Amino acid sequence: MKEDIQKCIEVLKKGGLILYPTDTIWGIGCDATNASAVKKVYELKKRSDSKALIVLLDSDEHLDHYVVDVPEMATELIHVAVKPLTIVYEGAFNVAPNLLGDNDSLGIRISHEQFSHELCARFGRPIVSTSANVSGAPSPKIFSEITKEIVEGVDYVVKYRQDDTKPADASNIIMLGSDGTFKILR
Repeated sequence: MKEDIQKCIEVLKKGGLILYPTDTIWGIGCDATNASAVKKVYELKKRSDSKALIVLLDSDEHLDHYVVDVPEMATELIHVAVKPLTIVYEGAFNVAPNLLGDNDSLGIRISHEQFSHELCARFGRPIVSTSANVSGAPSPKIFSEITKEIVEGVDYVVKYRQDDTKPADASNIIMLGSDGTFKILR
């Protein structure tokens, strides 16, 4: 695992793409602060850049580095969520502009899974995490379901957990307003 993390960090720093396990499904990742790397993700997925991508962080303590006004409810939701939870915040900053949705919104998930958590902690910046599929195709639930096109389209494929056959699901997603109002998106 340590070798995979080190290799991922090298690739991320150079603006490359990684294919990696997360706390949900396998993801295509890049440095969330690098607009040209983010553009490569959209191109690989054949996805319109009008559809925002989410990012992973290792700790909710870093949210205020990327969100202007973190609602108090966010921390509570993160800590009581039973399954992985992506929260869409308004007023994001310090990330690539092509990651943002309406109202400068950004989906952020705090990863507690060993590999992605440590990768985020060691990289020290948010990492894009989008499903490892071409847009419109089913999201792969295990590594062996990832298409050759995606595997060959990234700069590094993590070896850790490739043999894990327990199917994974995508996260729940909610939009959380700065006033504490929320909307369940998935």
